[in-house]
Amino acid sequence: MLRHALDGLTVVDFTQIGAGPTCTMLMADMGARVLKVESPGGELGRSLGPGWVGDDAALFHGFNRNKLGVALDLKTAGGAAVARRLIAGADIVVESMRPGVMARLGLGFEQLSGIHPALIYCSISAYGQTGPYADRAGVDGIVQADSGLMGLIGLEGAEPCKVQAPIVDVMTGYVAVMAVLAKLAQRARDGQGGQLDVNLLNAALALQQSSITSFFADGELPVRMGSAAPYSAPNQAFETRDGWVMIAAYMPERWTRLCELLGIPRIATDPRFATSPLRVANRHAMVAVLTEVLKTRTTEEWLPLLRAGDILCSRVATYEDVAQHPQVASNGMLAEVEHPEHGTIRMPGFPVDSAEANACAHRAAPSCGQDTRQVLRESGYDDAEIDGLLCARAVHCADSAHAVLS
Repeated sequence: MLRHALDGLTVVDFTQIGAGPTCTMLMADMGARVLKVESPGGELGRSLGPGWVGDDAALFHGFNRNKLGVALDLKTAGGAAVARRLIAGADIVVESMRPGVMARLGLGFEQLSGIHPALIYCSISAYGQTGPYADRAGVDGIVQADSGLMGLIGLEGAEPCKVQAPIVDVMTGYVAVMAVLAKLAQRARDGQGGQLDVNLLNAALALQQSSITSFFADGELPVRMGSAAPYSAPNQAFETRDGWVMIAAYMPERWTRLCELLGIPRIATDPRFATSPLRVANRHAMVAVLTEVLKTRTTEEWLPLLRAGDILCSRVATYEDVAQHPQVASNGMLAEVEHPEHGTIRMPGFPVDSAEANACAHRAAPSCGQDTRQVLRESGYDDAEIDGLLCARAVHCADSAHAVLS
């Protein structure tokens, strides 16, 4: 079971907000011991609401389950020294500082690799560790714009739109996990670590594999077209009497069957719509014909009829629908963690073998510095040394404690 695939590995996590925390959360889900290092005031992601769990943003809880919380002031000599000791006992570092910041703190890859040659050091940034944009800061929305993704989304003639979920951050986190796992496999052969350069720009471009490849093929800039696919039709959301239904019936046999189910069989062989490329070229006329019929019934009336005819379709769901989705429940994809102060917190869980992985006990995201004392003890500090670091404000310890991760 993947829940224990990374048992025995320790990850020191110097990341915040979305991309880096996604990477380290997935490793924690697979059994790695992840030390979430924050400043004494907590990382920025704790303040990014609405959507709150107590005083912390739900976003923070959604990206930081199963981690141990350590709070260090890396700008102090004591805090940086603690970080170096934690890294000395770790297998992996994941950091999302702007390039050069970790080196200025004495925690850069070149400074650490000489004394820890097996260390895997994953650096996550907006644009990469080198190049003309390396020093430029960026977040999910900025890179959605800069990568062309925002120019792809929305309606023709309307303002550009972004994907409201931080899709580039999450994609970057998954890319980072892939890179770390590949490096672990390589290290198992040669014993050597190394630095990994993962960035939001590359991940955003990878998301657009089909559309960018199409642009290079014909030089045509894509036109924003809402829910429609530029390469096939019908393959978009259609209005019904009370809502919207997504239909993908661009395959020849499904196109014919759709027209029959809608009671307009002659449309299947209309010269404007006889093939998918023709339907793409005459999309507006096709949509008008289909919508006129689809608006005569509700979404719930259409869905069983369409499915009985093997037409690929779905309601355009809300999150209320997703929470009640029978297949989501069967897949076990919604995980629950128990917070000692705020009760049960629900969130998407680990997406592979999810019914098994998310059935295991999970640990809620830590409060800032929640596990500092425990982690420092495990790293060889005695209580007097820890108290000295606290007095020097090099570290921070929270008073609350969560249940031990099983």
